[in-house]
Amino acid sequence: MSTPEYIRAIRASAGHRLLLLPGVTAVVFDDRGRVLLGRRSDTGRWSVVGGIAEPGEQPAQTAVREVYEETAVRCVPERVVLVQMLQPVTYANGDICQFQDITFRCRATGGEARVNDHESLEVGWFEPDALPALEPFALDRIHRALRDEPTWFEAPAESAE
Repeated sequence: MSTPEYIRAIRASAGHRLLLLPGVTAVVFDDRGRVLLGRRSDTGRWSVVGGIAEPGEQPAQTAVREVYEETAVRCVPERVVLVQMLQPVTYANGDICQFQDITFRCRATGGEARVNDHESLEVGWFEPDALPALEPFALDRIHRALRDEPTWFEAPAESAE
């Protein structure tokens, strides 16, 4: 994932300190029920499409933008699948980030799946029962997007009164 310019500007003054960032994941299905995946250039692993919202950008628009930028597929967000605060991540350069992820189930509306930027090595459509090796978070998002359930979120801990 390339770092947006506005985050580079924040890093110039914040150094490696923890940044809370708005992340969006798009689980995109075509009219045959296949899911769109990209093989990431930074890890070499297959994953769902996602990225960081730009300042002032609505999360659903981030999903649409990221899908097109990475795969050349046009899509429409249909529903919010989950909202989740992820664990902090420390990158090789020492930067620490924590992403608050909003995952959307999306429907492909056009375009031809292909590598459309430097963030992906490959892009493809996969049957949900024939997925390549994926990280647990990606599998979880796909499985939740396939079910017709309310938006998932972690319930707040009960306060001791």
